[in-house]
Amino acid sequence: MKIIIIGAGEVGYHIAKALYQTNDVVVIDQNEEACERVDELDVHVLHGNGANVSILQDVLEGAGLLVSVTGSDEVNIVACMASKIIVKDNNKLKTVARVSNPDYIDKPVAKRSQIGIDIMVCPELSLASEVARILAIPSAIDADYFAGGKVEMMEFVVPDDHVLVDKPMQELHLANCCIVSALFRDSEVIIPHGKDIIKGNDHIVVIGKPAAMKEVRDMFGEKVGKRSKVMIIGGGIVGFYLAKLVAKSEFDLKIIESDKERSAAIAEELPDVLVLNGDGTDINLLKEEGVSEMDVVISVTNSDEKNLLCSLLAKQLGVKKVIARSDRSDYVSLFEMVGVDSAVSPRQATVNEVLKLTFGQGIESIATIEGEKAEIVEYTTSKKSKIVGKPLKSVKFPAGAIVSMVVHKGNTVVPRGEYVIEEGDRVVVFSLQSANAEVEKLFK
Repeated sequence: MKIIIIGAGEVGYHIAKALYQTNDVVVIDQNEEACERVDELDVHVLHGNGANVSILQDVLEGAGLLVSVTGSDEVNIVACMASKIIVKDNNKLKTVARVSNPDYIDKPVAKRSQIGIDIMVCPELSLASEVARILAIPSAIDADYFAGGKVEMMEFVVPDDHVLVDKPMQELHLANCCIVSALFRDSEVIIPHGKDIIKGNDHIVVIGKPAAMKEVRDMFGEKVGKRSKVMIIGGGIVGFYLAKLVAKSEFDLKIIESDKERSAAIAEELPDVLVLNGDGTDINLLKEEGVSEMDVVISVTNSDEKNLLCSLLAKQLGVKKVIARSDRSDYVSLFEMVGVDSAVSPRQATVNEVLKLTFGQGIESIATIEGEKAEIVEYTTSKKSKIVGKPLKSVKFPAGAIVSMVVHKGNTVVPRGEYVIEEGDRVVVFSLQSANAEVEKLFK
């Protein structure tokens, strides 16, 4: 596919990086340094304004997808609208716009086809939704749902003193409708077998039927019936939307925001939430507000460096779990290396929506875990899918990938070797990036 990417910042660069090997990619940006960075990939780079009609007319011929992810909502919207007008048969061109202003979008992903935008993505709202899912499961550091909520994924860290340390994986004794899909140990990714030994600080990814996941949560120390104390540092788009999502849940919630006017606006909008005007790096303020008693501290300011500092201060003061926003992808692993329990990036939501469009029919959802080490992809099978109609043990599945769950006619099952996938099944696959292309072929 010929793909036009407008904006070569963090989001645009990573979309280009994910797509350039199997697509004809053109990247447009006004910033020379950004152009130089993306030029390291095998893509066609244009220095200019991506919303300029004359530039769009030159590059749109034969394009199947235009993605506008600059830092300006208006440029992204105009570029998509103009592209639909330029391309006469605009059904052949799909458009994606990154938008952050709540005046334009009120949910993480929306469709605005009536104005020429097939998919509108708000990375900040997507990030807030991701953090809210993690908060809903106190013992997890990541969580997601697939197949309309019939399949749940959770990632846990095994404490050094946990009873499972130095035990084989088979001693987890999971229910039949749950499976350990992956184990992350330092930089190593393991698709585990029953005899693999669990080590302290391993990250374990469990996929299963939501009703059966309660015992998994209990296994990793979740306390039932306890109101969690949560502090959010940063009351911008992410912090405010996150507070709205969790304010009515079983949380005692505090927000620290440095801007006085913004603090007052949040307090007026969320009267049941304690809003403090102050600096999240002020150690005296953190102590006065009882940060050591918090179950979770989430730092989501617009500064990666400040988020890291706030998180490490909170951890030093005794907080059990800290979550930090990192806009720069190369910081995510660094954050977790120095003690942040979960580093989350707003760009991944936009990248995932674009990947769904480029994969074509069959892709329902994508979740990236452990930075970009692996993906969980939900497919819907068709008549043409090579994986349909034969036992899984006879399918040449690539190393580094595993079918974790299948939803067949509303029933959720962990498929074994004899299981035969049928047309219309929703199949949840865990896959390393190196195996993605081969897995994709099985479902086309």
